[in-house]
Formats: sequence, structure tokens, C-alpha cells
Amino acid sequence: MDRLWSPWRYRYVTKAEPVDGCVFCGLAAARRDEESLILHRGERNFAILNLYPYTSGHMMIVPFEHVARLEDAAEETAAEMMRMARRAASLLAAAYKAPGLNIGMNIGECAGAGVAGHIHLHLLPRWPGDANFMTTTSETRVMPEEIAATYEKLRTGW
Repeated sequence: MDRLWSPWRYRYVTKAEPVDGCVFCGLAAARRDEESLILHRGERNFAILNLYPYTSGHMMIVPFEHVARLEDAAEETAAEMMRMARRAASLLAAAYKAPGLNIGMNIGECAGAGVAGHIHLHLLPRWPGDANFMTTTSETRVMPEEIAATYEKLRTGW
């Protein structure tokens, strides 16, 4: 899908280094939260912005535990993931005044998971008409907010 304006993306791809292993495990271990867009660290999960957002505010809750299926996650991990998702939903509602919210997981490559080996829960604020003619006719999304601004807006809420 094309993007009309995404200057942060150019900065990312020009400094990107090859990833060995799992990208989520690598980001969590690096402990460079602002650079990695990690908003919050819980005991068993962390909240991170999606580097290629579907909408402004698109974040994910990711377990530190590297598991490919939801049923393989420890009970405590799944419970904290849901508590963090509830907190994230409140933050997104307050920060973006969005009347809707998509929450979901894509488990496995065939289900659309970009990182198929490590589960993660997506949270996306939604507005009436946000899938407008640009999306449907041009396969292009208009992102109204730079990702650094999104990070600052949501980081303070945790």
C-alpha cells in the first residue's frame, strides 16, 4: 500500500540494520525504548507503536515471551496483555477522540501476521470515513500525524 506522506519512514529505512531473529525480542532486549517506539513496559508485555501504522495511534501489546500462538502464552502473560489493552484503549480514546477501536491479532502468516512467530495484539483508533476514497481507489493511506508526535502523545499517558 502506498503512503502520501511519511518522512519518518525514510529516516527509518536509511538507518535500518538487518534483523537477526525476532524483531520484537530484539527491540525489547535493546532497551532503547524511545528509538524503538516502546511506550510502556509491563512485567510480561510491552506496548509499542506500529512502525507501519494503519491509522495514527496504531499500537501493539507484545509479550516478552516469544510464542507463536495465543494458547502457548503463559496465563499471566495473557492476563496482563488484556489489562494493558484496556489501558491502551483508554489512552487512545482520550488522545484521539476516536469513536471506534479495532483490537485484534493475526496468528500465523496465512492470517496476515507480519511477524508470524511472535504474537502481538493490535489496537487502532477508528473514525467514520477513515477508509475513504484514497484507500479504496488508490490503495493509499493519508497519515495526518508524524510517528514521533504519536509517540509523545501516547507515551505520557502510561
